[in-house]
Amino acid sequence: MKAVRRISTTSRITPTRWVHPQSSIIRASISSKASSSKSQNQIDNKANNSTLATLKPTPPEVPFFQELKPPQTQHQQSPKQSILRDVTPLRQYEKLIDTGVLRGDDHQTRIIQKLQNLHTQLLDYEPQPIPDEAQSNSLLSRLFSRESPVPTSSPENTPKGLYLYGDVGTGKTMLMDLFYKTLPPSLKRKRRVHFHAFMIDVHKRVHAAKIAMGFNGGDPILPVARDLAREAYVLCFDEFQVTDIADAMILRRLLENLLKYGVVVVLTSNRHPDDLYKNGIQRSSFLPTIDLLNTKFEVADLDSGTDYRRIPRALSKVYYDPLTPENEQEINKLFDSFASANPSDPPIPNRKIMTWGRALIVPESTSKVAKFDFADLCDQPLSASDYLEVTKNFETIFIKNIPKMGLDKKDMARRFITFIDACYESKTKLFVTSEVPVFKVFSDDPNESLPQHHYMSDHMRSVMDDLGLSKDDVGTSSMFTGEEEVFAFARACSRLVQMGSKEWADTAGHS
Repeated sequence: MKAVRRISTTSRITPTRWVHPQSSIIRASISSKASSSKSQNQIDNKANNSTLATLKPTPPEVPFFQELKPPQTQHQQSPKQSILRDVTPLRQYEKLIDTGVLRGDDHQTRIIQKLQNLHTQLLDYEPQPIPDEAQSNSLLSRLFSRESPVPTSSPENTPKGLYLYGDVGTGKTMLMDLFYKTLPPSLKRKRRVHFHAFMIDVHKRVHAAKIAMGFNGGDPILPVARDLAREAYVLCFDEFQVTDIADAMILRRLLENLLKYGVVVVLTSNRHPDDLYKNGIQRSSFLPTIDLLNTKFEVADLDSGTDYRRIPRALSKVYYDPLTPENEQEINKLFDSFASANPSDPPIPNRKIMTWGRALIVPESTSKVAKFDFADLCDQPLSASDYLEVTKNFETIFIKNIPKMGLDKKDMARRFITFIDACYESKTKLFVTSEVPVFKVFSDDPNESLPQHHYMSDHMRSVMDDLGLSKDDVGTSSMFTGEEEVFAFARACSRLVQMGSKEWADTAGHS
């Protein structure tokens, strides 16, 4: 629906992960999605645009994920024959190479072939029906119904799931998107979702199940797994990561029951199953989940030995700093250029968009392009739901006058991070003017006499390393101290770097 872009003055581009730790900022974003089915669908099914291979600029006439049309032949093909011939992960990957979007290699082809094999198996896979035990909509009646016995093992014809892991920049999200987008239209019961968003949903369902069970108690995981299996028998989780003890405690039983109901699961992660939840509280209780992943899934390493983050890329001029009259003039010219693309859709002042019954004023916008001052978005009490609504409405967003943010602007910084998350997840194209390079707006002043450990804690070093960032790349900020805040800060920096790349500039904005 929307598109995001980012630019960096460095030659090192770091695609970030979608995996959200238990950040209050990200929880707010996910919670808003649970409230709005439209926003939920947008976040569940949007691409994270991580790089599978070195990307070249996309030719304007070739959309990034253009569906192939069936060839004209004298013989009519059945729908399934057409799907098998044209819209498959392997053929779409080959098309991206042929059109110059990707540069392939043998390792990538090997991974694509695994996805192709699973895709082919799913064409003929019919999961066993899961009876709806209750005719009423009462969760209570469904929980206590005895009509549907619990399966003891996965159906024999269930394809084995995939667990794809690799470092930042190895193309996990792009692989997931390529696989999901090529699933046949006839496969209606499917879901692609960020893993953190999925677990938020699961916890809400478990809570509702416990309430319905009342004092008699019972296992709330089984009915939750049963309902999830009814809704989708192909589940694609992006950025599988376990950082929370509550998640760790229910994942084994949840995955076990999903597999028993014939659900096929595809996961991406930045860690091998053996490395999940390292040093976590009561990790011994999580070990059965690791065994389950290693035995019930095909585990594939996406690391081809090439760190795509370190391949120099052409940068697109989308971030302008410092705040000078010249940069102000350039950003206004860009906005005028985008806004004049459709004469029948001229920019209008003070457009109102409604979110949660409130009107949010957009200072200047067409139906697809909007321009804000930083204060319009981040210096007033807006929430993740507001930012999701903005990115849902506009494919391209201009923000002017982003300041350098220190401890005196912590609330503004948190809102800006939430806004960046919404832009990234919606693939919104972004243009900004800022006081300093935009991915350094959270940095402390290095001339201030704060102790060195205050700038870079051990946890901060670990997070920055996971995201492929260095202190020299983005700086650090002493205003983010808790684990959740540190991760949100580092992820936002990494996303801003990626959104300024030429690849993002060429592909963002295509729904």
